[in-house]
Amino acid sequence: MAFSALMAQRTRSILTILGISIGIAIVITIMAAGRGLDKFVLGELDAFSPDALSIETKIPSVGKNSTDNSAGQSTGVTITSLKDKDIEDIKKQPNIAAAYGWVIGQGVVSYGGLDKTLTLMGEGYTLPDVEKFTLSSGRMFTREEEYGLQQVAVLGDKVKNDLFGQNEAVGKNIYIKGKPFRVVGVSAKRGASFYMDMDNLIIIPTKTMQKRVLGIDYVRSIMARMKDGTKVDATVADINAILRENHNITDPSKDDFAVSSMAEARKTLGSVVQGVTFLLVALVCISLIVGGVGIMNIMYVSVTERTFEIGLRKAIGAKNKDILLQFLSEAVLLTFLGGVFGIIFGVLIALLIYFVAIANNFKWVFSIPISSIILSLGFSTFIGIVFGLYPAKRAANMDPIEALRKE
Repeated sequence: MAFSALMAQRTRSILTILGISIGIAIVITIMAAGRGLDKFVLGELDAFSPDALSIETKIPSVGKNSTDNSAGQSTGVTITSLKDKDIEDIKKQPNIAAAYGWVIGQGVVSYGGLDKTLTLMGEGYTLPDVEKFTLSSGRMFTREEEYGLQQVAVLGDKVKNDLFGQNEAVGKNIYIKGKPFRVVGVSAKRGASFYMDMDNLIIIPTKTMQKRVLGIDYVRSIMARMKDGTKVDATVADINAILRENHNITDPSKDDFAVSSMAEARKTLGSVVQGVTFLLVALVCISLIVGGVGIMNIMYVSVTERTFEIGLRKAIGAKNKDILLQFLSEAVLLTFLGGVFGIIFGVLIALLIYFVAIANNFKWVFSIPISSIILSLGFSTFIGIVFGLYPAKRAANMDPIEALRKE
């Protein structure tokens, strides 16, 4: 009877179902995208060893994860306190297996009459010992080449293909800012990392980058790998002590550096993603509640329009609970169907997001949490019961004589 009644007002029912399904679809999409984003963000850290440490510059007197630090450095504040001596002293810490400093810049790269403006990464010869870094051809530059300020380079996979095509790149000379650099290796495909295309850059020795390209004596960050990851707290404490002594810092609140482990980074990024996802889902749930008010309004109108039907049914023996269940069933059926179609739409949208992410070289996963489906169906049904209950009770409590008189 509930289904027949809804079909009698087909257009109104379809629009009501559509309103609910859109909200449910957004819930499914957000939770699926949240899981994909979580895997993407944490996957970016997979390039580093689980035992890796990151020592980054920080604006003194602010938190390392604070808005002040992020905004300040993104708008041009440059901290120049991390020096080569810091790297050498960190290497001497007993639990450090390898460490290097890195800097970043841009420059015009030329070969065979072709000029391209590319990202230049100054990284240490110990890069493969700290990160999961492999070469498709050639070799990594050596300690002697880095400390001798040799002009050598390792090309990203895309750079190699753009400059050399199918030809061999190792052993050839390219020009960076007009200076000749000998190609010693080509990295294997690395994909995007934190929105940077790691295949579209050139790696040169940190010291060469400092002295011959940028003309600086500092590094932007230091990456290190521990021998024993279980000693992370003691190792971080030692590095803090080393850098404070080197930088003449007596008050820890004025540190111009921040030491983070990969475990800490994973926890922080995971918490951020979960927080954003929860906030978005909460906002969508509010919109679903608004949709529930619409359900109440539609059912209220339906009760008013069918007053005579209600009176007739009660006159021939229908009890209050029969009328209550009839109209409550209509409300639940509307929201349940909205939930089912919403899940289908949400899955399709999440699948579209997955294909777009993959096409843009992001490490995304397509995953629909079972909890999101249960939440969607349960919440939509709950809305139907809560917001359909008042109109249904109003219908059930009608006096049959008064209801028949409306005809």
